[in-house]
Amino acid sequence: MLTRLSRFGAALPRLFSAPPARFVSQSKPTESADSAVTELHRTVDQGGHADVNPYLKNPDFHGFSSDPVVDEWNMRLGFFFGISVALVLGSTFIYYLPDHGMQQWARREAERLVVQREAAGLPVIDENYYDPSLIILPGAGEEE
Repeated sequence: MLTRLSRFGAALPRLFSAPPARFVSQSKPTESADSAVTELHRTVDQGGHADVNPYLKNPDFHGFSSDPVVDEWNMRLGFFFGISVALVLGSTFIYYLPDHGMQQWARREAERLVVQREAAGLPVIDENYYDPSLIILPGAGEEE
């Protein structure tokens, strides 16, 4: 698959650096032969300044450096550290983070209490969550 991509990548710059498009008229020729070919895009004079195309020097240009060897090594290092190390170390770091909100502890504690209550013969959940004799209601101790 990489060979297909690299072959396509080598052809890609040639697609973008094609000369201006031309078409041939299908009408009857007129007095001059030059009128049959018409330019769609006129070339713009850049005043002697030409864009440097790194694809001409290095068809497998990755955008890290103009030197092909340095460009390939920088690409490999960038992908190794950006993908491999970030995914492996990042997922390991997230896996070993502390128990947020003590959710795992609460689950273990609930399972422990269920086993303890079943061993004692009590229902798992009592109808009174709190002991009613310990609840002090407002206005219950007041006399008129």
